[in-house]
Amino acid sequence: MQGSWRAFLTTLGVLAGLAALGSSYQILEGPKNVTVLQGSEARFNCTVSPGWKLIMWALHGTVVLSVTPTESIITNNRFTSESYDVGGDFVSEMVIHSVQLNDSGQVKCSLQNSDRDEAAFLSVQVMGELFIPGGSPVVIEDRPCNVTCRARGWTLLPEFHWVVDVPVSLSSSYSVAEPGDLQSAVSILALTPQGNGTLTCVATLRSVQASKSATVNLTVVPPPPESSYQSEIRKSAAVKTNTGPVETKLKSGNENYGYSSDDWKSTEIASPPPKSQEVSVLEQSSRSNHYQEIDMQRSGPASHPQVLFHLSSPKKVRNVTLV
Repeated sequence: MQGSWRAFLTTLGVLAGLAALGSSYQILEGPKNVTVLQGSEARFNCTVSPGWKLIMWALHGTVVLSVTPTESIITNNRFTSESYDVGGDFVSEMVIHSVQLNDSGQVKCSLQNSDRDEAAFLSVQVMGELFIPGGSPVVIEDRPCNVTCRARGWTLLPEFHWVVDVPVSLSSSYSVAEPGDLQSAVSILALTPQGNGTLTCVATLRSVQASKSATVNLTVVPPPPESSYQSEIRKSAAVKTNTGPVETKLKSGNENYGYSSDDWKSTEIASPPPKSQEVSVLEQSSRSNHYQEIDMQRSGPASHPQVLFHLSSPKKVRNVTLV
């Protein structure tokens, strides 16, 4: 009985000594928050003062790596340790290899026999798909068109930009999030192409300085030929715009007194006689005097235009037929 009691007291003395030693060292600087791309490495540093005995690293509250002054105790090959001596202090670095999305969470550095610990947060970003739907487009020369780039399955929406290796007269782009999908977005490039070339859509995650791209070939073809109907319309319009002076003559070679040069106006004439297409012309008896036109009366349009001349001193009637 006395031996067991003495052994118990000895154990308490050892624990007390370790507690006393533990009070002489501490964590000087804990780990910092880290954001990395899925599949890459994440590194966390913990600086402690001299005299430490055991450093423990935990992820999501579970110890995944332990470090002593002489060795590292590795239980999972994804978690390894490196160490540095800086000005007499000890720096323990935990390296997480091939980081996965479910590694996101709290990372903690703690010392054995110490109530102090320091924690940081690991954020893992995922670059999803990036593609241009429909593959390489074929468009018409000098006609506006759109090309769409889609990012799908990204933990954070990327920033877009386009590399336009195509001769164009105009180009612009804008990006929008997909409705109802927080991990997808589209970028639309509007351009007026003038020749063949390549279009490259680039999506970038600024937080991890990583990019992904998608490239397609743009083929530009000439505009299709006009239809015969459109061609006839253009020819008809050209004929109407090229109107010139019009000369109207009687079939007999005589002058047509019923012609008016104001062809865009409606010709007004005297009412036709009931059964004749002749115009009565009154002349003076003296043939040496030429008859003069006193008045030309105009009325509404008629199928047989006639002109009435009023002359002084009528003595003789001559009939003239208009064609």
